[in-house]
Amino acid sequence: MSEEMYHQMAQAVLDGEIDIAGELAQQGLDAGLPASDILSEGFVKGIEEVGDCFGKGELFLPELTSAAECMKAALAVLKPALEASEGGRQVTGTAVAGSVKGDVHEIGKTIVCSMLSAAGFEVTDVGLDISPKTFVEKVSELKPQLLLLSALLTTTMLAQRETIEALKAAGLRGEVKVMVGGAPVTQEWADEIGADGFAEDAIEAVAVARKLVTSG
Repeated sequence: MSEEMYHQMAQAVLDGEIDIAGELAQQGLDAGLPASDILSEGFVKGIEEVGDCFGKGELFLPELTSAAECMKAALAVLKPALEASEGGRQVTGTAVAGSVKGDVHEIGKTIVCSMLSAAGFEVTDVGLDISPKTFVEKVSELKPQLLLLSALLTTTMLAQRETIEALKAAGLRGEVKVMVGGAPVTQEWADEIGADGFAEDAIEAVAVARKLVTSG
């Protein structure tokens, strides 16, 4: 039964059925499935397939947007259970994530935020096309351990550098670890702009995030 439910969850994301995604998340919880499994085995599998289809040119921006909204709907239902699991679940770390200035792509960011949430992180997703100034304001306000900067275009990668420079100018660079990611982003680029971490995919992002928050 669980495999069929996971399949339905993934399919809801593929079909962009936002209301159904939320309902299926609740049905999974009611059936006694672990919230982390509902997320990773159901909804994340769906959004990963959406990302693959987008890369092949089989899906387009409207479908990506709907898929991301499905993930958000599912997470809204699952978050209390994720936080309550494991005896109140100790928070692994805190993070702010967003797509940088000029970038309106969110599929990768949404997957990473979902996986981090499932791994015990408190994640604040500040959205798309976020200016360096706004990132600085959010770091100052929320004081996260991590700042995740997503860029899906080579033209918007420069905003990752600009954001790090803005943190330095505000005297906040030493207060937060910066992770960068996105299709065109490389370890070399991360090193060049002075980022603390880089990940090629959501699984690696969780491992890197854990390492950064435990390294102080």
